[in-house]
Amino acid sequence: MSTAVGTRPALSWAVNLTVLLLVAIWTLPTFGILVSSLRDKDQLAVSGWWTALTTSEQNVIARAAPPEEAVEQNGQWVISGNLFESGSGRVSAFGTSSREPAAYEPGEQVEMRGGGTAVVEENGDYRLVYSEKPEGRRGERLFLTISEPPRFTTENYERVLFSEGIGQSFINTLTVTIPATVIPILIAAYAAYALSWMQFPGRAILLATIVGLLVVPLQMSLIPLLRLYNEVGIGKSFIGIWIAHTGFGLPLAVYLLRNYISGLPREIIESAKVDGASDFEIFRKIVLPLSFPALASFAIFQFLWVWNDLLVATVFLGNNEEQLVLTGRLRELLGSRGGNWEILTASAFVAIIVPIIVFFALQRYLVRGLLAGSVKGG
Repeated sequence: MSTAVGTRPALSWAVNLTVLLLVAIWTLPTFGILVSSLRDKDQLAVSGWWTALTTSEQNVIARAAPPEEAVEQNGQWVISGNLFESGSGRVSAFGTSSREPAAYEPGEQVEMRGGGTAVVEENGDYRLVYSEKPEGRRGERLFLTISEPPRFTTENYERVLFSEGIGQSFINTLTVTIPATVIPILIAAYAAYALSWMQFPGRAILLATIVGLLVVPLQMSLIPLLRLYNEVGIGKSFIGIWIAHTGFGLPLAVYLLRNYISGLPREIIESAKVDGASDFEIFRKIVLPLSFPALASFAIFQFLWVWNDLLVATVFLGNNEEQLVLTGRLRELLGSRGGNWEILTASAFVAIIVPIIVFFALQRYLVRGLLAGSVKGG
């Protein structure tokens, strides 16, 4: 370790490298989901996102035109066409049997098991030749090994937003998250000011009770709370889940905001009281603007918690289609679309894009608010 003036200590390098490692661990999976969600489903099924910019090779089964399209030429019956539906790709090998799907090179003439010969060119053009008119209703099966250039598409997002119910679940999640973030902040800000700057009996006991609630597992209260909701008629409703998230988030909110607000300069508060300002005016015009970092840091925590919640949403909203949130929809897709990676990755990115935007919009207040809220206090 060097401590000479003008050189960076080894500890600082270790911290920076650790931060870079954490950033990479957090960023790479997100980037991989984004790339995978924009890839063609066939290419995504055979290769990982890190090969998205390279030519992909895959084995496919193509079918030639039906026998009724055979044309007589020089005493022979010929069926011809192109095997690429999209019009792009390159055939690197082909076969006429599933046991040997890559037995022949493009341009090579081979004998088919049912009689006749087949030729498949590199660009997908094929030519089947029969000595007699072919019969049957379906075309000949050909096994191809093809190389395709990278393909990207937005069809995955169009499908999940308009066909898989993600759009409705996105709106449901916003309906749950925004009120469940704003309501506890408003209540906690008023409570934190009262616990910091207003004198009333039992203030210390009330604060100790709030701190004690931080360690109570919310799972203990889910069933009793749901029974109470059903008795008063707000079970399985948005009102019920707003109240539940408000109750679960209030202890941490009051604790953080009270520690921050109590650390504000006493001279400012007392000067305002001497000038005749009421507690509500002091809170609205002085305390609230000065507490924005703490409010923003808790808003990030509460928003991410509610947005990513599955347990509370399942208990208080259920699994009906009209109220299903994004986490519940992803769970349903994992069961029904477990092999459709293009659907799962597009759905996952829709689910994480809003928390990412919220985090980067408010992240400059996060550390400042948390440190002030956790260190100050009395």
